[in-house]
Amino acid sequence: MGVKLKVAGWLVLGAVAGALTTLQFEASARNSVSQLPIEELQQLAAVFGMIKTDYVEPVDEKKLINDAIGGMVSGLDPHSQYFDKKSFKEFREATTGRFVGIGIEMGMEDGLVKVVSPIEGSPAFRAGLKSGDLITKIDDTLVKGLTVDQAVKRMRGEPNTKVVLTVYRKSESRTFPVNIVREEIRLQSVRAKMIEPGYAWLRVSQFQDRTVEDFATKLQDLYKQDPNIKGIVLDLRNDPGGLLEGAVAISAAFLPTDAVIVTTNGQIPDSKATFKASPEYYQRRGGSDPLKRLPDAVKKVPLIVLVNEGSASASEIVAGALQDYHRGTIMGAQTFGKGSVQTVRQLSPDTALKITTARYYTPSGTSIQAKGIVPDVMLDETAEGNLFAALRTREADLEKHLQSGQGPEVKDEARDKARDEARKRFEADQARALTPKPPPEFGGADDFQLTQALNQLKGKTVLASKTAIERKAETQTN
Repeated sequence: MGVKLKVAGWLVLGAVAGALTTLQFEASARNSVSQLPIEELQQLAAVFGMIKTDYVEPVDEKKLINDAIGGMVSGLDPHSQYFDKKSFKEFREATTGRFVGIGIEMGMEDGLVKVVSPIEGSPAFRAGLKSGDLITKIDDTLVKGLTVDQAVKRMRGEPNTKVVLTVYRKSESRTFPVNIVREEIRLQSVRAKMIEPGYAWLRVSQFQDRTVEDFATKLQDLYKQDPNIKGIVLDLRNDPGGLLEGAVAISAAFLPTDAVIVTTNGQIPDSKATFKASPEYYQRRGGSDPLKRLPDAVKKVPLIVLVNEGSASASEIVAGALQDYHRGTIMGAQTFGKGSVQTVRQLSPDTALKITTARYYTPSGTSIQAKGIVPDVMLDETAEGNLFAALRTREADLEKHLQSGQGPEVKDEARDKARDEARKRFEADQARALTPKPPPEFGGADDFQLTQALNQLKGKTVLASKTAIERKAETQTN
């Protein structure tokens, strides 16, 4: 790539939402010794010495150092992280779209692992895990008290080994064990089909190594099935992000050459960059441009982009770019709001630091951080309304989250009130033994939001949400 930021990185089992991550492997940290706070470092050394000599039992020195580094980084924001030997190996495996695990997108809720979504076709998917499930135990270890990374490590392992998860399913108010055999997960990030004559559906579930190639191939196949496609629905719901080059390429498929897709900005020179809809910004070195195979009609075909609260990072870049250029209609729910870039710097052959180095901005210069993309048309999840939308975690709900940089953050009292009311309704339904209807499968016959997207393409009446409003997590204050 002819750009400064080479991007990789969605850690499937380790991220609250998809990480937009730049890889800059360096053997040593930036030299800023002259600016180090000597007095505070002396205190750190004193504490280290006291623990070594006075603690009740011997403590491994390397563990103390690693824990100190981990604590230092975890205090920054939810996405900065210190990679020890094992977690760094897992991170590098995950960026290829192949890894050994159970196959879930996950977050944390009330100290428990929350299943954001099982990866289609994975062991977790086949075992019946559902979005919203809470994992309370991993084998014999209680999840309460574990960090995200600790939980990830316990769910990962060698191929063909078994892990027993204890799952609490809110919708059924029951706890039950699930036996899962770990295996290599090969992520299929793109699905496509003709919904009906003239109308195509393309779903991108995450942005990984093969996403651009698979996207181009499937879109080309759709045009072979129907050369006169009247409209396309690009489905980015629950897409947690991943490789920036994938987001740039998919945006470029629908936008004019040289259109600005996204800009990034931070303290260091390498963090200040502009990415355009040109092959040099997404084409692999030595490879061909996969978008060259696409028919010219793709640039002009009517387009709907479906997003929801689970659409994060790279998927927000796509939605933001297409919205700013008025290239398509964004429909669904306000997105997650992860508008930061993490750079991975190698500290040793086996360890690295993932640190937030920049915010990213849509072509109009708007920061998505802690706010997200606001759809042109708000949609409920089902014809009956939203099931758990108010309860879902977004970037602005995470502790120590980075602010947008475009105005100080203020408490969103309306959102807090909506969450409390939704929680009370849910608890009341549980008390009456009512089981909420789960959201429909994306792309299925009962997909209410997809039906509304088709109605929009056909010029028919769209059942827009009457209750959903823009969540203003950050506003200007005087």
